[in-house]
Amino acid sequence: MKREYWKYLPVVFPYVLRYKALAAATAVLTVLGAVLALAEPWPLALLIDGVLGSQHVPGYVAAVGGSSRSGLIVVAVVAGFVITLLAQVVGVANEYATTKLDQQVSFDFRSDLFAHCQQLSQGFHDQTTIGDSMYRINFEAKAVGQMSVALAPLAQSVLTLVGMFVVACEIDLQLALISLVAVPFVYYSTGYYGKNVEPRLIAVRTLEARSLTMVNDAFSMLRVVTAFNRQDHEHGLFREQGAEAVDARVRLTVRQTLFSMVVALSTAAGIALILGFGAHAVIDHRITVGALTVILAYVHSMYSPLEAISSTMGVFQEHLISIRYAQELLLSEPEVTDAPDAVDLEDVNGGVEVRDVSFAYRGRPDALTGVSFTVAAGEAVGVVGPTGAGKSTLMSLLPRFVDPSSGAVLIDGKDVRGLTLRSVRDRISIVHQEALLFPRSIRENIRYGRIDATDAEIEAAARAANAHDFISALPRGYDTELGERGATVSGGERQRLAMARAFLKDAPILILDEPTSSIDSQTEAVILDALDRLMVGRTTFIVAHRLSTLRRADRILVLDHGRLIQSGTRDELLADEGLYRILHDLQSGVTPSASQPAGSDSAAADGATSDSVAADGAGSVGSGSDGAVPAGPPPPTPGSPAPGGVWVPPPPPIFRPASNAVLTRGVNTDVR
Repeated sequence: MKREYWKYLPVVFPYVLRYKALAAATAVLTVLGAVLALAEPWPLALLIDGVLGSQHVPGYVAAVGGSSRSGLIVVAVVAGFVITLLAQVVGVANEYATTKLDQQVSFDFRSDLFAHCQQLSQGFHDQTTIGDSMYRINFEAKAVGQMSVALAPLAQSVLTLVGMFVVACEIDLQLALISLVAVPFVYYSTGYYGKNVEPRLIAVRTLEARSLTMVNDAFSMLRVVTAFNRQDHEHGLFREQGAEAVDARVRLTVRQTLFSMVVALSTAAGIALILGFGAHAVIDHRITVGALTVILAYVHSMYSPLEAISSTMGVFQEHLISIRYAQELLLSEPEVTDAPDAVDLEDVNGGVEVRDVSFAYRGRPDALTGVSFTVAAGEAVGVVGPTGAGKSTLMSLLPRFVDPSSGAVLIDGKDVRGLTLRSVRDRISIVHQEALLFPRSIRENIRYGRIDATDAEIEAAARAANAHDFISALPRGYDTELGERGATVSGGERQRLAMARAFLKDAPILILDEPTSSIDSQTEAVILDALDRLMVGRTTFIVAHRLSTLRRADRILVLDHGRLIQSGTRDELLADEGLYRILHDLQSGVTPSASQPAGSDSAAADGATSDSVAADGAGSVGSGSDGAVPAGPPPPTPGSPAPGGVWVPPPPPIFRPASNAVLTRGVNTDVR
């Protein structure tokens, strides 16, 4: 085994020390087990030498059983039974203690991994598959518990091995030394095993983790898999990858079995040598038959712990490799942490200032550049811009999901980096674009906003979010189980449950991340009515592609390519021939003005191709209510050279149905 793996062994000790009584009981029972193992052959030796032979028995044995052979038989039989009974009782007690220690240590380590994984930044989870994290938490973590109890059997084997060798030396030094002949073979085979099996262990673990990832991916994307009828495709991928993992595990197991066979053959050769030399020693009257029996029993018992040590070293290697992978997750540092002198955010009014903030992702250095603005307490601010403009990144700075690369974000004049994460996030409610719900009851999902909320408060929050009526209509009401990601209710109902959760939290700062982008216009009206109530008395940020969501915004911030390019009221921005006017006109079905600013073509394209525009149904890129196209330089004639001598091929024929016709499976059905 490589020495580098032993450095992961100290990971076990802090968890074992949490259960000192169990660990101490395991140690005591281990010593008792070793002592009883040393005593097991002696009743047989007494029977052979004292009863069947003519050797003198020890005085304490004669005092108990007398000098008659029948008495010695009783002593030998009873002693053998008692020793076996005690060994079994100690074994059961040791099994209980080690199992409990194993499970408690594994549970504690797994819990620490789970807690730590939740604290890691979003960037870590974006780059790590869920299946990999699940595999490390659920499977690799148990190696810490297994390692904690593997030390005791190893110690017992070592103690037994040393004790039996000392006793064997007392009986006959030559036979004791001969018994060591198997040790070099076992030692070198253990070293060979460690060097050659280790890479295969790592490969098998990687493949098994990948299998778990594939299962998670397939089920999390099941709607897509079903929609594209790719069940057989996913099953084929899983079978292909699983077969590779199975083959790798089988090859690994075969090598482990061959290792055990080499160790067993080495010890069998040692026993055969002892039997041959021991028989000559009995013939030469150097030792008795009983003494030879004891030595054979000891040698056999010595080889058993020797085999246990060699196999334990192989198990150790597996455990330490697992601990290494689990420890890598535990040692991953969150990108956002509390400062050493961080203080709690208390008595929040809700004023927010973003001061010259820039932020860069890996491979994207200009996610935000020099953004500055101030929001008064209780003000409602809209945040708009094309896809990729930096809206969600900007909102991630407030609850400190990420920290700015430069600049500062302040709440009530306090830099959020000097505040504790928990207190900042306790003061901010977020309603996401996708209503994220747990597969639990409706009551539990709403209560997530405030764990100690009463049922009456939960119902009041649901009423405020216009959710109470549809909840009451369900057969089980608030106890209805929602299924995976809330699949048993509609998208609009999920969004109202998410708003009820925000109502219940009652935080002074509210972030609405495109809350109506994926719902129909009728449901939007219900949700906007609830949003109006939710925004009252709170500093609110409304991220939106669908501009109708911004009807209550006091001010609107317009982002493009990570920069704040416009800020003002809706009327002010409409009067300005800028990006907001372009986005508004595109959604309203108004032909953009020919005097649109430079660079607005790309912005218009971005804004028009967003999901929200398509969902709104207010228009399409470059087409107004009268079917006109935006003003601009005339395009080159198809089939003729364009300016600069570039050949422009003629466009392919496009079938355009009548304005009031619907295409169904290639059939033009006039619906006028």
